[in-house]
Amino acid sequence: MFKFLEKRKKIFVYIPLTVYWIVLFVATSYPTTSIPTLGVSDKIQHMSAFFILGVLLYLTLIFQNKYPKLKEKNVLYTILIGSFYGVLDELHQILIPGRFCELLDFASDFSGLVLAIVFIILLMKVNKFIPE
Repeated sequence: MFKFLEKRKKIFVYIPLTVYWIVLFVATSYPTTSIPTLGVSDKIQHMSAFFILGVLLYLTLIFQNKYPKLKEKNVLYTILIGSFYGVLDELHQILIPGRFCELLDFASDFSGLVLAIVFIILLMKVNKFIPE
């Protein structure tokens, strides 16, 4: 599975990360009154959104070859980049009617990133995949 993704990283990792990040930003730019409720806790929504972001970020960092440090310390940089975006997103929501900057939302974002990393590492171990 990982070899397949690595060979087709542009289509299955880079483009999805870019599109997902844009969709995530746009979705958090709408007032809460104009978004349909999903019947799920907003903390679960935050965790799920950042789980997906974390998976895509982690894969991007391990498959890219331009910046060896990013590849070498992919866990750290996935957490740093994802957390930085989480903070910016929470601060950005102060400007959106009906949305609030909440520490628990950021904690959910962070949890989603950590779960994504654990998930990918476990998948890599099961598939005996070592990034080149």
